[in-house]
Amino acid sequence: MTERITGAVLLALIPLMMSAVEPPPPYGAVPSSRQLQWHELEMYGFLHFSVNTFTDLEWGNGNEPESVFSPTDFDADQIVGAVKAGGLKGLILTAKHHDGFCLWPSKFTEHSVKNSPWKGGKGDLVKEISDACRRHGLQFGVYLSPWDRNHAEYGRPGYITYFRNQLRELLTGYGPLFEVWFDGANGGYGYYGGKGGRRGIDRKSYYDWPTTWQMIRDLQPGACIWSDAGPDVRWVGNESGRAGDPCWATVTADDWCPGKAPGNFLYSGMRDGKSWIPAEVDVSIRPGWFYHTNQDARVRSPENLMKIYFESVGRGASLLLNIPPDRRGRIHENDAKSLKEFGARLDALFACNLAAGATITASNVRGGDARFVPANVLDGKRDTYWSTDDGVKTPELVLRLNKPVTFNVVALREYLPLGQRIEGIAIDAKVNGVWKLIGQATSIGACRLLRVPKTMASEVRLRITAAPVCPALAEFGLYRDASGEKGVVK
Repeated sequence: MTERITGAVLLALIPLMMSAVEPPPPYGAVPSSRQLQWHELEMYGFLHFSVNTFTDLEWGNGNEPESVFSPTDFDADQIVGAVKAGGLKGLILTAKHHDGFCLWPSKFTEHSVKNSPWKGGKGDLVKEISDACRRHGLQFGVYLSPWDRNHAEYGRPGYITYFRNQLRELLTGYGPLFEVWFDGANGGYGYYGGKGGRRGIDRKSYYDWPTTWQMIRDLQPGACIWSDAGPDVRWVGNESGRAGDPCWATVTADDWCPGKAPGNFLYSGMRDGKSWIPAEVDVSIRPGWFYHTNQDARVRSPENLMKIYFESVGRGASLLLNIPPDRRGRIHENDAKSLKEFGARLDALFACNLAAGATITASNVRGGDARFVPANVLDGKRDTYWSTDDGVKTPELVLRLNKPVTFNVVALREYLPLGQRIEGIAIDAKVNGVWKLIGQATSIGACRLLRVPKTMASEVRLRITAAPVCPALAEFGLYRDASGEKGVVK
């Protein structure tokens, strides 16, 4: 039976409807739907695998014979399984590096796996990795180098048609992509179809990037596009594994292009940037990006990977961790071991939010509306948040726990659809009846992880110390990292 709202009931509801407060308006640039989905990944892998793996080079010249590419025991499931064990949620494959060799049987060149001895020239490594990602529940993305040291037409108009033809193959043949990656290395010496020499280009005009980006939008609308200039995700400006502090998600990139962007703004962003183009921290688990036997003993330790995690994901950026397959076509045992231990440490760290179940109070709740109550920051959801009245820009939250807990990590997250709103926070713990400052930060954004002294407390306070508008805070957590404890504040 359909229920009706009578006139009397409607009249009674009008005052309630009129009193309902509106959500805060967005502040500054805000992320697109594809960027919001990308932010949820936080950490994913990079696979550098090509002829360079077999020539022991980092940058191939473009004259490598196809026969060089000959993995002896390729196993896509072993590769993707090792990546997943590290807690990574996606994988980007170097489908073509600067040497021009293609890991798929492209119709537009002979310089590809179809002329290699691997699987008798019948293999498609892009398909094998993308299929393995689907089986293991990981997102898949591709790297296509704009520079091609093999192709005779590089640096001339004809190459752009070739480049887009190859890109179209990747965009249409391997299912949904979460990211498309364009390196900033463009132009220099190469083989160039046997003509050799040096080819230079105008990075801003040669590729006609807007047309290429539009093709990606049309064919893969959910894919974020990475380059120094975005337009969706920017380089962090280094390959050492850290983002700036602060690291704002916004920049003004009007004059930027792939391969040409100011490093200081890549690293830290711009507080009032016109566009939401967050940073991605790309770093390799080894000194090189491709596998080299002499680096087997130089794999990053789980401790070092944790440090990188806190200085990338913990500063609002994403982490793109390169794990290069060896000449067998597998992740080396040393890399896999470090990854697995790293993943286990992350699982242990975030297994229990010690703030869960706490009583939480706020100095202000927006319009007294249940949609904006402080309890929202403890529900584990990104799409609920605590907010205040427009004029209340420096409010406080207090957690009162059922019993004292010991923690050394504080996690915060803003409600990103409303932009980055917070410019300063302080964390206090009540120790022996007195509030004690234990941590401070500036930007929050997608994620902020603060390492604080090992602290035992039953009351913890968050103070927002600087903000141009009212906050919209989605998450607040307390965690204990047993591997990094130093001293106890009691």
